[in-house]
Amino acid sequence: MKNLILIALIVCVSTWTIQAQNSTATYSVAFDSNWSQSSHPHPSGNIPSNAHWSKLVGATHNDQVTFFEMGGISSPGIENVAELGSNSMFFSEVNSAISDGTTYALIDGPGLSSGLGSIVIDEVITTNDYPLISLVSMIAPSPDWIVAINSISLLDNDENWIDTISIDLYPYDAGTDSGTDYTSSNIDTTPKEPISSLQGTFPFSSEKMGTLRITLEEVILGINDSDINESISMYPNPAQDYITISHNTALSSVEFYSVLGTKVFEKSNLHSLSETFDISHLPSGIYLINSVDTDKNSSTKKLVIR
Repeated sequence: MKNLILIALIVCVSTWTIQAQNSTATYSVAFDSNWSQSSHPHPSGNIPSNAHWSKLVGATHNDQVTFFEMGGISSPGIENVAELGSNSMFFSEVNSAISDGTTYALIDGPGLSSGLGSIVIDEVITTNDYPLISLVSMIAPSPDWIVAINSISLLDNDENWIDTISIDLYPYDAGTDSGTDYTSSNIDTTPKEPISSLQGTFPFSSEKMGTLRITLEEVILGINDSDINESISMYPNPAQDYITISHNTALSSVEFYSVLGTKVFEKSNLHSLSETFDISHLPSGIYLINSVDTDKNSSTKKLVIR
């Protein structure tokens, strides 16, 4: 179930049209492979017996960096992914981009040991400053063939996080080896040629290689304490065993949430301006305290428990 988490404010929403400003989003990624003799018939009667996919790797980033693109020239990192299924050089390129401030995070997903099946990445995290995602995996064995997405935006035109993205993937030639079949001998392409589509080009049919699904799982909205309704006071903070919460009007209920959005403690039917709570049973960490008064007004504070 998707969670909406606010670092200093909890709100209820009825839809997943979530403004991305000053927020962090968590997505899951699933690649469902369609690569088989049925979808891509080979004249030998079978695709390679050791057909597999290298690890699905990539990055979340902004528009100031491009790791690969149709018509572009493969970087050394993409060349190694495409020819060898090796990711170390590509990871170095991503880490350099992180140091340059153009990339938020490296994505290091699993591979798949067969032609058919699924690759799932449970947690891809990014922020609204880095709303683009790029991914690549080697079609293996092959000279230099890949599936990939380049700089797909996770934000819509209104700067909202997109709930679900589904993309059919087709084979690409990375332009670094001139082999023409899955198990062709290495034939370096010098100079490198532009990355190009292999859809409908031997040994591929016009069918897709698979479908990539990117699904929004969670959004964290970063809101400063100065933006929060100041009708609630809470002390001590940080706290250890007990905490007192006071409100301008009579309290009706108080809820304690972990930063993961899980309600961990609640008291209701209070009808008082001030209440003291025993928090000795709660682990150390950051909590969001949501208080509701008898007029049904809600206020939230961040609490640190030591």
